Amino acid sequence: MALPIISADERLAQCKGIKGCIFGRSGIGKTSLLWTLNASTTLFMDLEAGDLAVEGWDGDTLRPRTWKECRDFAVFIGGPNPALREDQPYSQAHFDEVCGRFGDPAVVHRYETIFIDSITVAGRLCFQWCRGQPEAFSDKTGKPDIRGAYGLHGREMIGWLTHLQHARGKHVWFVGILDEKLDDFNRKVFQPQIDGSKTGLELPGIVDQVITMADIADANGQPQRTFVCQTLNPWGYPAKDRSGRLAMVEEPHLGRLMAKIQSPIRPASERLNYPAIATTDPAAAEVPVNG
Repeated sequence: MALPIISADERLAQCKGIKGCIFGRSGIGKTSLLWTLNASTTLFMDLEAGDLAVEGWDGDTLRPRTWKECRDFAVFIGGPNPALREDQPYSQAHFDEVCGRFGDPAVVHRYETIFIDSITVAGRLCFQWCRGQPEAFSDKTGKPDIRGAYGLHGREMIGWLTHLQHARGKHVWFVGILDEKLDDFNRKVFQPQIDGSKTGLELPGIVDQVITMADIADANGQPQRTFVCQTLNPWGYPAKDRSGRLAMVEEPHLGRLMAKIQSPIRPASERLNYPAIATTDPAAAEVPVNG
């Protein structure tokens, strides 16, 4: 058996989907982004039952009500993970069992984009399930152990997100609520609204794109909906652009944003710059003290 090296030409020819998350405060218009997508090739995973904003949208919808259904839909969409044991979720055995209930997985091949609204509710369903598992109870006393529940919750959520991340041929977008808080030094910070801390901390490292949908004042001081797409932004919003194609601020149109991410990329020499950094030597700035 030859070493399975993937050549540059083969890698560039592969069909790769965009995986990203969009955060914003309640009511900013996150669910309405469905209107900017092709309804015939988009599958809407409606966890919030808050589809009033897209009433009349003629795409297909899934409505999972339990964490088990969320896991089942993930393995049905993403296929089995060959690295897992047969008794683990997302394994070949799990995939076969789900296919026995849902039918031929080819039924989801026509969907190019999976729009999940929202990761906030998915986290709640996951935590509710985790609180009933053996890991959520003390081995010594049998009483509920909230630390064990949160630990299991973090592992479950990361496993779910990672499995959907590996659905290479599909675009997967997670939508979530963004909380605004003050830290211990009274500074404004933004955090995704997800139960537990592990998921929110690790999510940016899993997905390709992190977008904040925010209202930012225009030149006339009027608020306008905007996508904030780059990590270094003056507002401190969570953002990340792995594609290197997006500006700091983009129009809030998910369809056109995806087209821009998939546009032909410029050579690295044109899109990357390494400016000289002016630094101050702390030692040189010290003022000598006369004894």
